[in-house]
Amino acid sequence: MYVQKMYICQHQKSSLMYHTLLLFNFGAPEVIVIGLIVVLLFGGKKIPELMKGLGKGVKSFKDGMKDVEDTINKDEDKKP
Repeated sequence: MYVQKMYICQHQKSSLMYHTLLLFNFGAPEVIVIGLIVVLLFGGKKIPELMKGLGKGVKSFKDGMKDVEDTINKDEDKKP
């Protein structure tokens, strides 16, 4: 009985993951339409500025994550 319940639970989890992955399955036409909408909303001149800001944000996030990892590693080295 327990094995059967465990199988059903695992099947539901994998089914949910499969449907979630299908949600983000974009093809070429969808990407083109999204790109056109972005160009229409922001204009050609604003897009490089937006991407530059996005790049700075990602870099800042990665630097912050590295600082946290370094702090954790230092704390682990100090423990006897």
